[in-house]
Amino acid sequence: WIVFLLLWRQTPCKWRLYFGCQRVMILLLLLWLNVVAAQIRYSIPEEMKKGSLIGNVAQDLGLDLKRLRSGRARIVTGESIQYTELKTDKGILVVNERIDREQLCGDVTPCSFSFEMILENPMELHPITIEVLDVNDHPPVFKKTDIMLDISESANLGARFVLDSAEDPDVDVNGLQNYVLSPNDNFVLKQHVNPDGSKYAEMVLQKQLDREEVPHLSLKLIAVDGGNPQRSGTVNIDIKVLDVNDNAPVFNQSVYKATVIENAAKGTNIVIVNATDADSGSNGHITYSISNVKSNIADLLSIDQLSGVLSVSGLIDFEKDKKYELRIDAKDQGGLTDSSKVIIEVIDVNDNAPTISVMSFTSPVSEDSPPGTTIGIINVKDLDSGDNGQVNCRIEQSAPFKIKSNLRNYYTLVTDTVLDRESVSEYNITVVATDAGIPPLSARKTFNLKVSDVNDNAPAFSQSVYKAFVAENNSPGVSLITITAKDSDENQNARVSYILDVNDKGGSSISGYVSVNAESGVVHAVRSFDYEQIKELQLVVKAQDGGSPPLSSNVTVKIIIQDQNDNPPQVLYPVQTGDTLGTTGTLQHVYNYEVCRTTDSRKSDCKFGRGGSQNVLIMDPSCSGTMQRLQSEKSILDEPDSPLEVSSTQTGIKIQESPIFWRTHT
Repeated sequence: WIVFLLLWRQTPCKWRLYFGCQRVMILLLLLWLNVVAAQIRYSIPEEMKKGSLIGNVAQDLGLDLKRLRSGRARIVTGESIQYTELKTDKGILVVNERIDREQLCGDVTPCSFSFEMILENPMELHPITIEVLDVNDHPPVFKKTDIMLDISESANLGARFVLDSAEDPDVDVNGLQNYVLSPNDNFVLKQHVNPDGSKYAEMVLQKQLDREEVPHLSLKLIAVDGGNPQRSGTVNIDIKVLDVNDNAPVFNQSVYKATVIENAAKGTNIVIVNATDADSGSNGHITYSISNVKSNIADLLSIDQLSGVLSVSGLIDFEKDKKYELRIDAKDQGGLTDSSKVIIEVIDVNDNAPTISVMSFTSPVSEDSPPGTTIGIINVKDLDSGDNGQVNCRIEQSAPFKIKSNLRNYYTLVTDTVLDRESVSEYNITVVATDAGIPPLSARKTFNLKVSDVNDNAPAFSQSVYKAFVAENNSPGVSLITITAKDSDENQNARVSYILDVNDKGGSSISGYVSVNAESGVVHAVRSFDYEQIKELQLVVKAQDGGSPPLSSNVTVKIIIQDQNDNPPQVLYPVQTGDTLGTTGTLQHVYNYEVCRTTDSRKSDCKFGRGGSQNVLIMDPSCSGTMQRLQSEKSILDEPDSPLEVSSTQTGIKIQESPIFWRTHT
């Protein structure tokens, strides 16, 4: 959607002496984009002093000074000379360099130049056009100080003699307005206007010349402009009256039309003009010359005086002049002349590549920026015309960006999809502008765009479950395991802290058993573990990043406690029931023993010694089996040689450690 609002405002009268009141036109364009554009047009006279006020842009755009400062308001011209300066502290536009309208625009009217004022956050683009009004600072000037004419005394009444024109770089009323011929009896002055608006004069013979009476005439031609005060230029006309020449040269065409290709080589023929003279001898000998031509054309075109061939003598540039109009004079030796007009159309060639100017560019851009976010504004121009000046912009490589056209010659560079810094953190975006000429010409501009991080990734552990083994009776503070989580974000968003998720363990907080270093992820034992009390600890550790808000993930850590041989064996069965043994004595019961091999630390063996009695059995620790009661009625302990002794009043069997575990049963 585009809404155009045209506003006119009459400002206080400055330059009343020459131009009346200054007008300001504001063209406001509200675009369905992130870019807001309003166009301002000011009119000022040329030659203003540096620092002179042009206009109050803040007031004219409805902006306050705070907005100008926060938006880093600035002007972008793309030209080598910056004629204006923006005073952001006052919101005004002033003259920065003296402006010469003639140097800037030549004879083109109206004369203006444009630039843009850029504001950021949000992005605003305000085109500003300055129209430079002419002041009468140049008088009309003739290229020569003297015009030499040879006129036959037999010249017919009404014969015309075209005079050199004056040039005045000023325009409109300040430009050349009129010619005045000094008073005389023989000639009157007639003035004409060329199709391009320039003026020229010719003398018309109104009274017959008499060489014998007046062989020479000295006249003055005065060119005046319409400025106030009026300026003028003068050239002397020296007329030599010749003897009889009855016929003037005559061109075979009153108008010649031709074309020339831009950048044609010097010496390229454009057209041949031809005139004939009915006289004979020297009076019929014709020479050709270019007359009434502007100085810029005189440097580009030349004519052979004898053949009438018009050719290229300088650089033909379509972008400067699309058409040339000039007058060719044919003059015989008697001083009689004829003139013909030549119109030359310049054919454009594709000799100008597009130019890319960066109006604004934002880097870095956040990775969570939505599609369509504006990251840059560029201006693309091509000085050629037609298809040669038609430009297409594209992004050279495959990238999540696209080019959109806002206004004529302006393009915005926007995101096309959601960015992901973890995939690509930096882009080199090359914008290519190509014209439609044959062959086409291109220009490239590369933008380095960095993608800033947002906290969109939680820390991730390399394992779903961590296991650690530790022997019981460990020292408090010993390192058990190191857990590690990685965060693919950067800077503070990637800084990982480890936190122990406190759960109860048998009524006690898990923090009473282990701790986690918040920076390194090292799990430490807070106290010594006892396998006989706790065989395994299971805890949850949370990894949390430093983003805002923070993201986290959990992992389970299992601490497996390994047994050590820190407890002596105990006979748990049979239970002692009233029979009390002394230091030595007789075992009142008969027992069976099962023998099991084991590699555990909780292992033991029993040995029963034999003193030579056949009633005593010895169980080899290397075998397994059941020790059974002897058939003899006599107890084992009745043997006088029995080596079996009771070591305490609680047990009747002496147990000593070995790789075999003996388990008793009745």
